[in-house]
Amino acid sequence: MTVLEAPRGLHNVVVTTTSIGDVRGDEGFYHYRQYSAIDLALTGTFEDAWFLMVEGRLPSDTERAEFLRTVAPLRVLPDDVAAAVKTVAHSGPERPLFALRTVLSGLAGAIPLYEASESDKRTTALRLCAMTPTILAAVHRLRGGLEPVEPRADLTTAQNWLFMITGEVPDNDRARAVDRYLTATIDHGFNASTFTARVVASTGSDIASAVCAAIGAFAGPLHGGAPDRALDGLDEIADIDSADEWARSKIAAGERIMGFGHPVYRTDDPRSVMLRETAQEMGGELIDKAVQVEKVIAAALADLKPDRKLYANVEYYAGVVMELCGIPRSMFTPTFACSRMVGWCANIVEQSHDSKIIRPIARYDGPAPSAVVRIGAAQGT
Repeated sequence: MTVLEAPRGLHNVVVTTTSIGDVRGDEGFYHYRQYSAIDLALTGTFEDAWFLMVEGRLPSDTERAEFLRTVAPLRVLPDDVAAAVKTVAHSGPERPLFALRTVLSGLAGAIPLYEASESDKRTTALRLCAMTPTILAAVHRLRGGLEPVEPRADLTTAQNWLFMITGEVPDNDRARAVDRYLTATIDHGFNASTFTARVVASTGSDIASAVCAAIGAFAGPLHGGAPDRALDGLDEIADIDSADEWARSKIAAGERIMGFGHPVYRTDDPRSVMLRETAQEMGGELIDKAVQVEKVIAAALADLKPDRKLYANVEYYAGVVMELCGIPRSMFTPTFACSRMVGWCANIVEQSHDSKIIRPIARYDGPAPSAVVRIGAAQGT
């Protein structure tokens, strides 16, 4: 048997092919299918990109309207799911993503297990993507002593997300900003959660199980859990004059500055650039401070870590945009999950077409085993 050595973390290892999208880290560019993801975020809608993930092409005006009509009723939680949400919200895990995972893992009544056909897979994927924002928003409100807000059929995903969290229909500027963020974060190559979802899908398991595994990976602080901590770091900096000292002390202590650096990009993260411009369109002291602090931190990183190119990543300005839109910090990562659910499902469906299970090996480096193991003799009996 030929053994192929792989670098830690499978860095730059190609494990399969995909037609969903790609990330070109050296160029600062990524795309969904044949379209620039940033262009889609700026000129299209989240529903356009969602349709693209499902159908492999952008919708016509008629198809977009029909897609919205199809998705709208799927956002409404069946009674048994709504009851599970209330139970989990009052007695389940504290973190919203863990609550989502708990609810989704018990959807046997609402979501069929082991989808038999391609049509079943697509239906299940649509329902999971549509229900996820409703579940997360309901958990948030219930834990705050408020009643859940039912989604409205006449609102888009971004509008409904803000509406279900705050109870108020958002203005166009906030809805558009959230829509851009959701669109830009649907998919981003074979990140840890997407790869996890595909590993589970390769076993022939159901979509809900693969999604729950992806959520577990996504909840890790090195993956999806960074937008709120990036903004917390910005809060720690009293003013621009103290930013350099703050950054250098963090670097000297070996601490990671959340919101900076990315395992793929060696230039500006295009998502960060787009979200910075979006926040600047909204204006205010927070974005002005964020832009100034970004420059100071980037300069400190370049000075103290000259061998590494570290720029602001998507989490840095994602936190700023969500704060400006009135999303509570506890819901920053759940917002990310609402969009990434679409990417996970697209990858799961694609992986289901491959009959080969993902089964790598590990190199053992523990103590050498004995040639013969006699349990009784080892115990002196």
